[in-house]
Amino acid sequence: MKTFRLSSNSITEELNLDPSVTAVGFFDGIHKGHQKVIQTAKDKAEELELKCAVMTFDPHPSVVLKKSKQQAYYITPLSQKEELLERIGVDYLFVVTFDTSLANLSPQQFVDDFFVRLNVSHVVAGFDFSYGHMGKGNMSDLPEYAKGRFGQTVISKVEKDEEKVSSTRIRSLLDDGEVAEVNELLGRSYSVKGSVVKGDQRGRTIGYPTANIEVNENYYLPKVGVYAVSVQFDGEVYYGMANLGYKPTFIEQADTPSLEVHLFDVSQDLYGRSMTVYFHQMIREERKFSGVEEVKQQLEKDETHIREFFRIG
Repeated sequence: MKTFRLSSNSITEELNLDPSVTAVGFFDGIHKGHQKVIQTAKDKAEELELKCAVMTFDPHPSVVLKKSKQQAYYITPLSQKEELLERIGVDYLFVVTFDTSLANLSPQQFVDDFFVRLNVSHVVAGFDFSYGHMGKGNMSDLPEYAKGRFGQTVISKVEKDEEKVSSTRIRSLLDDGEVAEVNELLGRSYSVKGSVVKGDQRGRTIGYPTANIEVNENYYLPKVGVYAVSVQFDGEVYYGMANLGYKPTFIEQADTPSLEVHLFDVSQDLYGRSMTVYFHQMIREERKFSGVEEVKQQLEKDETHIREFFRIG
């Protein structure tokens, strides 16, 4: 997969791209609704014997359009989005910088610059995709702006339990710790990537050493609590339990939640390792304990519960 980073000021006709069928959208999460859009583009590309492309935007439009919002958090940060799209088999990834210049383009200018000049032969998008200044362009208007230069396919709403599958719905479920339901909407386990850094090493003194994960990007994290997780590193998968939270028993006040993972039946040194943590089930909420012994007793219960969940001894 070739990735092209573009902006409203950097589009050139010198890219000399092969014609493509392009799926367009922000695609945070690449959930089952997004997958339908992208798979439709892939199928159309095969039918027309063209390249399959995906066009996404960075950062999230809210960072630019809402002056009070300085930073966005993502179900799938850009690097993870790239990995997933490559796995799907996309040929081109267009990452368009969302800034005030892009936001101020007219719908016609957006179409001319980002579809026609990129040699897009067919556009696939969800029914609610909008483009141009204040989102004035929509999929119903696209044939008018296309002027016969490319075709279009509109994907209707994808639902589960009579409710739209959407990034907003997934974020709401993450807020409630409902990661099992999130995983159903994603079609895979929600995950974060990070590196193991040195912590306070308190866990090893009570028989539960933990890998302290420094999360690498701006992930939209689930509700604080204890989770059944699997962890992948060095090509292997391990099972364990994760505490995402503020460790109120030991820390008076923390500004941001930390992610600590205890892996079952693993004794090797993990410092410096890059890991992917997959969330499968929230076991309980984080709470403050009276002391170390009560913490240890609860961790033993958590371990038993999670081993039963994964059906491992």
